[in-house]
Amino acid sequence: MNTDAFEVTGGISLNGEIVPQGAKNEALQVLCAVMLTDHTVTLSNVPDILDVQRLIALIKGLGVKVINLSSGTWSFTASDIDLNYFYSSEFRKNASRIRGSVMLIGAMLGRFGKAYLPRPGGDKIGRRRLDTHFLALEKLGADFQYDAEKNAYAIQAKELKGTYLLMDEISVTGTANIVMAAALAKGTTQIYNAACEPYLQQLCKMINAMGGKISGIGSNLLTIEGVEKLGGTEHRLLPDFIEIGSFIGLAAMTQSSITIKDCRVDQLGNTLNVFERMGVQMDIQGDDIHIPAQDSYEIQTFIDGSIMTIYDAPWPGFTPDLMSIVLVMATQARGSVLMHQKMFESRLFFVDKLIDMGAQIILCDPHRATVIGLNRKQQLRAIEMTSPDIRAGVALLIAALSAKGTSVIRNIHQIDRGYQNIDTRLNALGAKIIRT
Repeated sequence: MNTDAFEVTGGISLNGEIVPQGAKNEALQVLCAVMLTDHTVTLSNVPDILDVQRLIALIKGLGVKVINLSSGTWSFTASDIDLNYFYSSEFRKNASRIRGSVMLIGAMLGRFGKAYLPRPGGDKIGRRRLDTHFLALEKLGADFQYDAEKNAYAIQAKELKGTYLLMDEISVTGTANIVMAAALAKGTTQIYNAACEPYLQQLCKMINAMGGKISGIGSNLLTIEGVEKLGGTEHRLLPDFIEIGSFIGLAAMTQSSITIKDCRVDQLGNTLNVFERMGVQMDIQGDDIHIPAQDSYEIQTFIDGSIMTIYDAPWPGFTPDLMSIVLVMATQARGSVLMHQKMFESRLFFVDKLIDMGAQIILCDPHRATVIGLNRKQQLRAIEMTSPDIRAGVALLIAALSAKGTSVIRNIHQIDRGYQNIDTRLNALGAKIIRT
């Protein structure tokens, strides 16, 4: 049982500059992609978070030579791989603790023709099926068996052959898996209805820098001409746009003046538009985003005056990972909003904690919640609570930072999985967060 907790003193305005970490979701993809070559791959701006540490330990176990060159910069050489490690109890235990390990399948299948994976873990945010991955890899020529006793998948392919694939859902990890497998397959693969998140674009650019031939990057139709071998490369990860959005929500909610540095504003999609519709003032200065201290912020309505609806959708739609941040922020806004979480069915269940804090929220069903903003007339009150998943954990941390009194958040390893030293970084801006 994880006993770590945060004690959070609320009601303090923060001030200063903060630099977002490297992108968590990109890190998990490109770390799996180092398995595609026996040459050295150097990655920089890698976030030092629990999920990344676990994945690095996992590929190290497979025999990858891993060197930490400096803070956030690592080199990986997968020249001497021990495929038997796949079947060890240690691999099974560690791989099942991190959902990103599922993307090892595509890389291992592409290069070695076999992979083995226990059912991956991760967030408790509803079902996240793997059919999309397996159906597509089968069409490339892979054969897989499910071992119910060990709760694991064994995948093999004598030869992967390029083909036309129509994805049955826009899966980011599914697309990443197929891209990695197809990069070393014979012939040309076309993936239609592919995910096109910035992280996936980064993976494709990295594979191209290794000698791959991927076109259509950034669109939902990817064309991959298989090559015989991939080489080494150097690759820098994007800043984490989920963290950038989290800091914008935090600044608005706590009436803080914060400058978020080096945001790669060109890669943020419609993230900033959604925060603008929620009434947040932002000043874009090159790649920095300054959020001034705001007494109040008003949620816009639709043009006909009807209540604003914010919903998640595959990129370039609004990311599901920021829905909980926007929902928390709405509790102190002026006006009302309907939050429609379409992509995961258990992500809104954390709102009961916000209701306990005094927020006015109607949970309509597992996918929809209506938030009636308090317009700061009534401060949220401090409570004891538990973090259910990475994003809800940070949303609750933001709520606690704006609340009256001292809150306790338990199960914070969920926050550590996705946010690097979040307590020390926010304390540097004036927050009072004690790790107990």
